[in-house]
Amino acid sequence: MADPRIVKLAGILVDYSLTVKKGSIIKISLGYEARDLGLEVYKRIIRKGGLPIVNCSLPGFAYQFYKLASNDQLKTFPKIAEFEAKNIDGVISIGTDYNTKEFTNIDPKKVALRSRIIRPISDMILQKNNWVICEYPTNALAQDAEMSLEEFEDFVYSATNVDWNKEAERQKRLKTILDKGSVVRIVGKDTDLTFSIKGRQGIMCCGHRNMPDGEVFVGPDETTAEGHIAYSFPAIHGGREVDGIRLEFHKGKVVSAKASKNEGFLKEMIATDPGASLIGEFGIGLNYNIKRFIKQILFDEKIGGTIHLALGMAYKEGGGKNESALHWDMIKDLRDGGKIIIDGKVIQENGKFMVKL
Repeated sequence: MADPRIVKLAGILVDYSLTVKKGSIIKISLGYEARDLGLEVYKRIIRKGGLPIVNCSLPGFAYQFYKLASNDQLKTFPKIAEFEAKNIDGVISIGTDYNTKEFTNIDPKKVALRSRIIRPISDMILQKNNWVICEYPTNALAQDAEMSLEEFEDFVYSATNVDWNKEAERQKRLKTILDKGSVVRIVGKDTDLTFSIKGRQGIMCCGHRNMPDGEVFVGPDETTAEGHIAYSFPAIHGGREVDGIRLEFHKGKVVSAKASKNEGFLKEMIATDPGASLIGEFGIGLNYNIKRFIKQILFDEKIGGTIHLALGMAYKEGGGKNESALHWDMIKDLRDGGKIIIDGKVIQENGKFMVKL
C-alpha cells in the first residue's frame, strides 16, 4: 500500500497544480526512484480521462552525454523533444537526484552551450502554463541535508502537503504590496542593495509550478540594481557549489563578483551571455515549514525569512525582460538582522513581516 503522504502529494500535483482534462496529454518525467509517486500520479491522470506518457531517466546517462559529446553533438537541436513539447498539454517533472555532485568535473562550458541549444524546448513548455516541478526524497538529497531518509521524507512532505488555497490568500496580500511598490532595498550583513520594481507585477507561487512552493517573486527593472550583496549560503549550479559569494552591481550589471570557493566558475557563468550579469528575479521566501538550507534550490529559495535574487533569465509573467540561458538563484538569509524595505517602509525585519499577511 502506498504511503498516504505520497497519495496526498499525487492528488495535489494532478488535481491542484495542473489542469488535467479528458484527452489531455500529460508527460510525467521522473527518475526510477520516484516510481511510487509516479504511479500514483499516473493513475490519477487516467481516472480524470487524461493520457499520461512517461519519461523515466536512469542514473549515469546525462553524465555520459556531457562527458563524451562532441561540440557538434552538443549543438544538435533535439527535434524529437521539440515535437513532444509542441504536442503535450502539460508536464509533471519529478526530480530524483541520486548523486548531486555528478557534474562537478564536467566542463561548465559544455553545460552552458547545451542550455542555449535546448532553451527553445523549455520556452515551449513554460508557455503552456501547465507544468509543475516536484522533488522526490532520495538518499542523495537526504545525505546533502544531513538527515536520514526517514527524517528527510518528513521534511519534504511537511513542506508539500499543505493547504495551498489558504497559502494563496496570504500571498495575494504580499503581491499587492509589490505591485504598488517602486524601490526595493535589501539590507543585511555586508549587504545594501537597491533596485526598482516599478510597473512590474508580483507573481504568486502557491503550488502550481513548484512543489514544494511558497514565494512571491517579481522581475526587477534590469538596469537599476545598485549596491552590494553577500549571500548566506552556497549557490549551486550544475553540481558545483560556489560559496562566499559577494556581488556588486552598478546600473543593473554585476561589476564585481567574488567567492571564497569556485570563484572562477561563478565568473564563467556570469559571462554566459549579456543577460547573465543582470538580475532576472527577486523572490521572497514564504514557506515557514522549510527552516533550514539543504542545498536544493527548490526548497532553499522558499525558506521563510529569506530572499533570493536570480542572475539571468526573467520570467515574463513578472514583467521581467531579461534574456539569458542562465537562471541562477542565490539566497540571502534575513532572519538575523536583515530587512526588506519597499519605498522607505520596512515590510520585513529579522525574517518576520511587519505587515499583515
